Amino acid sequence: MRTRVKICGITRVEDVQSVVQSGADAIGLVFYPPSPRHVSIEQAQVLVQKIPAYVQVIGLFVNATADEIVQVLKDVPLDMLQFHGDETPEDCQAIAAQVGRRWYKAIQVKPELDVVAEVQCYQQAGASAVLLDAWHPELKGGTGHSFDWSQFPKLDIPLILAGGLTPVNVEDAIKTTGAYAVDVSGGVESAKGIKDQQLIDNFMQGVHRGSAK
Repeated sequence: MRTRVKICGITRVEDVQSVVQSGADAIGLVFYPPSPRHVSIEQAQVLVQKIPAYVQVIGLFVNATADEIVQVLKDVPLDMLQFHGDETPEDCQAIAAQVGRRWYKAIQVKPELDVVAEVQCYQQAGASAVLLDAWHPELKGGTGHSFDWSQFPKLDIPLILAGGLTPVNVEDAIKTTGAYAVDVSGGVESAKGIKDQQLIDNFMQGVHRGSAK
């Protein structure tokens, strides 16, 4: 099975079209105002109208309340939630129950973190997957940095690899980690929030090579 691909931080209609044409599985919309890839509800509505069936729409939230997420969901039909802040397993479980969406949690791989134990806590709370991202003391994702892929565990829950992925390294990343999916943002951009069609295509080619047995 080919490794699944989410391209995150989409801000323009033409980038939706590039992602869809590339064959990626999911599009990520960032609902976190400090991010340079943040979209308003109005922007998201326009973008979602251009996303066809069988391409999932993932909403990325950082320490948002259930009420804030409900406000987004009233106008933007998200398929799944990505919690990318300091949400505990209990927070994620409670919010998901209130808003009626499947979810997964992004975990920053800090040097001292027991990754397996952390993943299992979110798995027990009902996560559909767990995303492992590079740690940064201030930024919540989109760091452009990677972590030591040899730390990537093998567990009975889909694991998503993020952090510093590019068309150049994604093949090796997949072969090293065996990740269920990869999540890229800055690695396929010409500027923050501006995706590049050629980089997306090159990234997808790397994914296909990495997924080949």
